[in-house]
Amino acid sequence: MNKALRTFLAVVVTTAAPAFAQSVAFVTNLKGEVAIDGNQRPLVLAELARGQRITVGRDAQIQVMYTASGKEFVLKPGEYEVRESEIASASGGPLVGRATEWRASNKVLAQVAQLSSASVRMRSLSKPKVDAGPKLVFPTDGVIGTLQPQFRWSNPDPVALSEVTVLVAGQEKPVQHAKISGLAYRMGGRLKPDTEYAWVVASNGKEIGTARFRTLPAQAIQAIEKRRPSDKAEFTDRLLFALYLQEMGATQEARDAWARLSQERADLPELAALTK
Repeated sequence: MNKALRTFLAVVVTTAAPAFAQSVAFVTNLKGEVAIDGNQRPLVLAELARGQRITVGRDAQIQVMYTASGKEFVLKPGEYEVRESEIASASGGPLVGRATEWRASNKVLAQVAQLSSASVRMRSLSKPKVDAGPKLVFPTDGVIGTLQPQFRWSNPDPVALSEVTVLVAGQEKPVQHAKISGLAYRMGGRLKPDTEYAWVVASNGKEIGTARFRTLPAQAIQAIEKRRPSDKAEFTDRLLFALYLQEMGATQEARDAWARLSQERADLPELAALTK
């Protein structure tokens, strides 16, 4: 994270909840004109506090999930109030919510909401630089929550023959070595949990790059696989899974998940901001 973004994060206010109010819910999806307490359209993942008013415009929609229960409400055109454990319409009647197994971490939710808001604003001030040079793309840092990752890299020649070598860090004998044409490789076997690995890619006799990563412990990986939604799952389930990856420390995989969601929803720039 660059210095300018760190400085911006230190001062930006990102959530819809008013100062000193304890948030009880957050935004999981929205389309069209939506306002919170008469203010501008909130961002996805913005936190909501008890007593706040939600206005949904014509042909618009917003989905709100309660942090403690995982219960999600779909709000269509109208006026609503955020209550302690449910959403109520302007007439005072509670709405019927969808029960889910998701329980978001308030700490991670706030961190991700801060990052997305600050990144959206920073991106509006300057155009991001595009790095087209050869380099390793995934996994290149931190931990991962899968034992069968797809190794990816960039190269100006996308069909060039590349050599991929995966090793346990500190050992000389490769776990896997392959020659392939393309920019991605998924190994046939599985890595070991809670183990540090190194991998290197070379093409045309030149090294593209080398990187290290660590697999999460077996229990954490099992928890991730248990909660992994299908490609056809609800948008909000896939969004919450990306947040869960962030919570588990698998930040690179979370960025991949945010990228897929942002491609699906170009109208939500805060998602694209989370891919950086």
